[in-house]
Amino acid sequence: MSLSCRFAAQCCARQLRASTTLSVRASSSLLQNKFARRHNSTEAAAVAPKISAIVDQISQLTLLETADLVASLKSRLNIPDLPVGGFAAAPAGGPAAAPVEEADDAAPAAAEKTLFTLKLMSFDAAAKPKIIKEVKGLLGLSLVESKKFVESAPKVMKESVPKEDAEKIVATMKDLGAIVVLE
Repeated sequence: MSLSCRFAAQCCARQLRASTTLSVRASSSLLQNKFARRHNSTEAAAVAPKISAIVDQISQLTLLETADLVASLKSRLNIPDLPVGGFAAAPAGGPAAAPVEEADDAAPAAAEKTLFTLKLMSFDAAAKPKIIKEVKGLLGLSLVESKKFVESAPKVMKESVPKEDAEKIVATMKDLGAIVVLE
């Protein structure tokens, strides 16, 4: 998905550059020729009638029907939901490369939580300035915002934090006198 977006952005940038360097008449004829060539090149490629019929049917679906289609395809083809990072975030040779039989055995192990939400529950009043400075550094807030944040405890500090980072933050905050809970 991101590759096609990047390609579209590059094409738009090229077209803008071409339109600023050429005259308006020359650039419009150039664009018409580009689109004509692109259109002709797709017609030249033989598309199976079965594929063409499926594409026509999918293009007529509503947004909700398309979402249902995607969900049913994911369940039938055993495609896991990927985080926003997509395929680049998956390690090479990881669970995606494992056979289907092994995936059934690994399902209980995959249920183990890897991303956590950190919640500031309470803090020691004597250590309040240190905790405010630490929250300021962790969340990138101003001093006033971090003071208000700490005083409004219990409050969620961070969401979707990897286990190792979450444990480090909890240990640091515990040393300062704050109670932070992993959820």
